[in-house]
Amino acid sequence: MAITGCRMKSDFLISGNDKCTNIYIDENTDPLIIWAINDLADDIHTITGNRPEIFKSTTFKNGEGIYVGEFKDPLIKSYDQKEIRNLKGSWEKFHVNVYQKNLVIAGSDIRGTVYGIFEVAERLGISPWKWWADVKPIPKESLSLKLEKDGITESPSVQYRGIFLNDEIWGLKPWAAKTFETETGEIGPKTYEKIFQLLLRLKANSIWPAMHYGTKAFYKIPGNNEIAGKYKIVVGTSHIEPMMRNNIGEWDTNQHGEYNYFLNSDVIRQYWQERIKQVKDAEKIITIGIRGVGDAQMKGGAGKEDQKKMLEKVMKDQRAILQTIMGVPPDSIPQALVLYKEVLELYDLGLKVPDDVTLMWCDDNHGYIRRLSNEKEQKRNGGSGIYYHLSYWGSPHDYLWLSTTQPGRIWEEMSKAYANGAQKIWIANVGDIKPAEYNIEFFLDMAWDINSINNANIDQYMNSWAAREFGEDLADDVTKIMDQYYRLASIRRPEFMGWDKVEPQGSTNASQFNSNTNSNELLRRIKMYEDLSKELDRIISSVPQERLDAFYQLVEYPVKAASLMNAKFLYAQMAQEEVDTLIAEEYADLSRNSFKQIEQLSAYYNDKLSSGKWKYMMSMRPRNLKVFDMPENIIAKRNPKEKANPYSGQREFIQGYEYKNSTGSGRYTWGSIKQLGYSNAAITIFPLNTAYFEKEKQPYVEYEFNAEKLGPFELQVRCLPGHSNNQDHQLGVQLDNESVKYFFINTVVKSEEWSENILRNSQIVNLKLEIQKPGKHSIRLYVNQTGIVIDQLSIDFAMDEPFYEIPNTNKESSNHELHE
Repeated sequence: MAITGCRMKSDFLISGNDKCTNIYIDENTDPLIIWAINDLADDIHTITGNRPEIFKSTTFKNGEGIYVGEFKDPLIKSYDQKEIRNLKGSWEKFHVNVYQKNLVIAGSDIRGTVYGIFEVAERLGISPWKWWADVKPIPKESLSLKLEKDGITESPSVQYRGIFLNDEIWGLKPWAAKTFETETGEIGPKTYEKIFQLLLRLKANSIWPAMHYGTKAFYKIPGNNEIAGKYKIVVGTSHIEPMMRNNIGEWDTNQHGEYNYFLNSDVIRQYWQERIKQVKDAEKIITIGIRGVGDAQMKGGAGKEDQKKMLEKVMKDQRAILQTIMGVPPDSIPQALVLYKEVLELYDLGLKVPDDVTLMWCDDNHGYIRRLSNEKEQKRNGGSGIYYHLSYWGSPHDYLWLSTTQPGRIWEEMSKAYANGAQKIWIANVGDIKPAEYNIEFFLDMAWDINSINNANIDQYMNSWAAREFGEDLADDVTKIMDQYYRLASIRRPEFMGWDKVEPQGSTNASQFNSNTNSNELLRRIKMYEDLSKELDRIISSVPQERLDAFYQLVEYPVKAASLMNAKFLYAQMAQEEVDTLIAEEYADLSRNSFKQIEQLSAYYNDKLSSGKWKYMMSMRPRNLKVFDMPENIIAKRNPKEKANPYSGQREFIQGYEYKNSTGSGRYTWGSIKQLGYSNAAITIFPLNTAYFEKEKQPYVEYEFNAEKLGPFELQVRCLPGHSNNQDHQLGVQLDNESVKYFFINTVVKSEEWSENILRNSQIVNLKLEIQKPGKHSIRLYVNQTGIVIDQLSIDFAMDEPFYEIPNTNKESSNHELHE
């Protein structure tokens, strides 16, 4: 999506004054391009009432027309322009500009041409989500395309860009089976056709199909493979599905025996061969390696060393199968090894991976990438890619309901990945697609053009999205609502408000929002969410009638559902802590009412929204987890607490971006990232490629505070819970001119500390320091390498009042600097 505000050259009239500009294509135009052209023509008709006529031709006509095709088409070649000639040999590149009063949309290949068509469509105000979120075109009397001085020339930053449909049994599968595609009762070709159309509109080209228990395997449903071919979508498979096989839906233990390569390799090889023969001629990326059936580690072996050696043998055998069946050297066949969970451990033990295989690094399932290519790995012919989660089922807790990953986190992690060579393939786990629409588009737009969004304009990107979906008059209001929605969820996701864990099951040790602090965190958080809902209700009357259903899906449901989930638990906590029984009952009623409103919101989504189009899509209780229920026996579980006296000691809250001074190291400097962290503008070192700093040259930021008295205080520094290749992120802390104290701040995935950090989205460093004289003092924070993200600090002289969130008391700080 182009961010609005670019310098424009001129307008090209598409439709107006009761006439419409005709479209011309080559006689041998590919059917996919013809589909995209007809889709554009239909949208122009919906907007203006006029539909362009489409003619086949080999030469351009005098007068104004729209000429579409691949650069090699005789029709397009007749425009002897440098920009069009430069398309030759490029991957998915397109160029759009006006030549001799004609609009030309030219692509280097079929997909590139289709992307050019949809770029024009989007600039005409047609949302990629016109079907998937009912963003209906708004009628206009005339329609013109605004073009920059040099036209539009784009090509992808990442070669393969796509999504993984996962944990789909709570939304996408029942919706497809019971509402949209009842004839198959599955996620079949009718559903995949709509998904593939969406991917093309988002300039994506890849899919990992749905594969969960209860979903029929992709290749077992007639028409699925064919519809992927029709839309030129590159099919791959997830980390547990090597050689294009869906093990959950296709491996039959009764028929095949145990899925154990140590014991049953002949049968497994035959199983793989059958599928490779079936998809021999399809465009694909083949996942290699082996894990268990389902999200489990490989079976067999006496230990990690045995498994490492076996995995090397597996890859050798798989590549032999590919060469035999496909008849070409394996290094000419796109392959990926997904370094997920225990496979990463085997890789770190020295696993030998063929040089042409793409290494797919993974996040920790919660948006923080565990490992990236070092300098040696960046030279591999296969390059590297990323498998990233926008939705997850698992430890320490699922987040399958609402999509709440802060855009700034996606930007920081994926930009860091790109800077460290992950440019071959990006796949996002998107759950059921809905309600992750915004984050999906954000992720894929970064994959298409890594420079289209930067740390300083993330909020401007959101504003442009809001303007496209709901009109420029509402863009600022919608942006403010969604900005705060993501920020509040970054403090604690709605799915995490039950203060429990699902793997392993049990309560979390993290402190809850504290009702005794001076600001009363519970009421403060409730009010922030209520203010969001009130602001939403205020603007809804201004939403165009055509976009009300879209507004419900993209803004109203997620914002109000998140607000009510918080109210449900926070009012229940207030009831349990309240001394006055009558007031406790009032709080309990507010909690129960919040639960009922979530039920009502979800019922409307499923039963009435878009005339029932999305029935069964929105489950308000994925996996039927306890967190989605009404808290039980609120009053019976009361544990009244006498409220502490209002806090009167000295406490100072500082946002990470409120530093007074900073020092970089060489070309590395400090900058802030919008929509990231509790502060909504956490800071880190730029550029983002991995680099270490010698101690005497470590970058630092310096903060100032005033101490009214002598004595001890507690300094708390909050960073985001990211990872480094060697688990060696180190933060140095210095009070005034005292010696620097160093802290390692990475945690081991699945450890108790990591779980707590993920649930509260913060890595906290606590240390006791002492003031020797009153007055002005300084705190310096040093980093030993890039990748460390500093969010907030607190300076506490009382040290007896726990608090969950460090509030932002100075949002308009003049020191909120952004790295340009």
